[in-house]
Amino acid sequence: MTQPPNQPPHGGFGAPQDQPPQGGFGPPSAPQNPPGAPGVPPTPPPPAQPPAAPPQPPAAPQPGYGYPQQPGPYGAPAAPGTPGPYGYPQQPQQPGPYGAAPQPGYGYPQQQPPYPGAPATGPAKKRTALIIGAAVAALLVIGGTVYAVTSGGDGGKKKPVAQQSDDPKHSASASPSAAGGGDDPENLNAGRKAGEAKVLWYQSAPDAPGSGADAPGMWVTGKAVVKAAYKQVFAYGVGDGKPAWAPITFPQKICAVTSQKSADDKVVVAYMNGTSNSAKCNQLQQIDLATGQKGWSGQVADGGLFDSALTVELTVSGKTLMVARSESGTAYDIDSGKKLYDKQKYGSACFPAAYAGSASRLIQVASCGAGGNNEHDEIQELDPATGKVKWTQAVKKGWQVSRTFSVDPLVVYLTNQDKKAWNISTFTQDGKFRSQVKVDEKFAPGCGWAILERDLQGCQGVVADAGTLYLPTDTTGSANEIVAISLADGKAKWRAKSPADEPMYPMKEEGGKLIAYVQPSYDTGGQVVSIPVTGSSHATTKLLQNPSGTAQIEDTFFEGVVDWEDGRFFISSGRLSGNDQTKEKLIMAFGN
Repeated sequence: MTQPPNQPPHGGFGAPQDQPPQGGFGPPSAPQNPPGAPGVPPTPPPPAQPPAAPPQPPAAPQPGYGYPQQPGPYGAPAAPGTPGPYGYPQQPQQPGPYGAAPQPGYGYPQQQPPYPGAPATGPAKKRTALIIGAAVAALLVIGGTVYAVTSGGDGGKKKPVAQQSDDPKHSASASPSAAGGGDDPENLNAGRKAGEAKVLWYQSAPDAPGSGADAPGMWVTGKAVVKAAYKQVFAYGVGDGKPAWAPITFPQKICAVTSQKSADDKVVVAYMNGTSNSAKCNQLQQIDLATGQKGWSGQVADGGLFDSALTVELTVSGKTLMVARSESGTAYDIDSGKKLYDKQKYGSACFPAAYAGSASRLIQVASCGAGGNNEHDEIQELDPATGKVKWTQAVKKGWQVSRTFSVDPLVVYLTNQDKKAWNISTFTQDGKFRSQVKVDEKFAPGCGWAILERDLQGCQGVVADAGTLYLPTDTTGSANEIVAISLADGKAKWRAKSPADEPMYPMKEEGGKLIAYVQPSYDTGGQVVSIPVTGSSHATTKLLQNPSGTAQIEDTFFEGVVDWEDGRFFISSGRLSGNDQTKEKLIMAFGN
């Protein structure tokens, strides 16, 4: 299968991290002068309009750093010759982000293709990418972040303004062609075999431009599944698929959403302020998922010279919405839209670069001393309500905090582009270094791309609880394992193998069991399975077997967003192809 045009392939980022050093991060404080801490030099963004023809292969990788990428479980492969995100020959010893030299044999982060959207070359296997709805904060890493290199300051900038929407009611809009809720006009349940689940309902995607369109997020409440797609937000009953409320239509395309909802089922959507090349992702709209009513709205103003709202990231922590620009953030009360505080440049030259949130924690990553001898990253925990800094942890020069695998507990994924090395580290509640993952394995959670921002919470397919990190291994499209890794010492506790000859990825933990999704094959539907997280046996138990008759449809959800709630499995597209020749599905629900 091919991926939608002008979109980058998505995939996981390789093997486990470096051997843990003796000691750790050191005390939470200002950065040290020795190697300093991560912070990657500014990287110019790739061309906005990549050529239609396949690109020339990139320069050959340096010896010892991997081999051409194979088709991954989340989409098409990169151009030939690009070091792969999963495999790696023996890695030369390099100092880790905390000072110690890793053991040889560990991997490095994925290399990006020549530009985002590079056409796939060679056979692509499985477009279904795993982006777990309502999962414990789970992420991985990318490159291409753009860093600020000038000092900030208010500079007479306007403050973002939030106000009540002029029209508190949503706009009416034609729903995408649907199955009429529980109806089944395509007869997808015909020929269902014994033991197979039903297709409870499905909805087709709205029309999208020929170049494709984003369909970010999926939020499941007690009554509805809510989905953003191109310029609209749709809501369907969880059991019957009938419209829960009329679609909300925006004047321009949706460009960012809060991946999580608040405790009282509120989300915020950002959309573009125009269609020109200079248009910005700076229009905010709060939505009540229970009613479909539009709440407050606002516009994100630019900050300083390099502090642009060209793109924004939206993070929810408790009742706080954090809106991140390129080098600052503004916090709002998600219910009222009231501005709470700004997070701007601090210290000698530290600019907030990205945020990650959970129900009770807000993590900020700042880029400090860009371009100087003390260039590094800093991690901070903020009080979500006030923005007060609880602790600061500096990272060594050359290492970038690229993703968070989990926010509570805090597990971060770091990369060092110069050394082609990466590292997974865990922290205590007060920000002290706890452990590093030291399992010699190739891992493959699903990740998105971040060009003008870091998108700390842009990877899924990994789950963490208080004492364990659950990561899927990579076997390039065949049966894999989920490895349970102790956060206390970074060592493997147990492994569970996929029950089918297809990859398996964790979605969430509930009731003392890990819930995982097994991808479909050509003629067999996907599965939802549970794995006990305690005890001596970690064998999988099948909770749901999707029908074989819809396996190929299930396999076509590009950048698929999945969730498991109350015995129902939901899968939706994260990206619309815009192909007029076929009517792609926006969302499907399965159950017994």
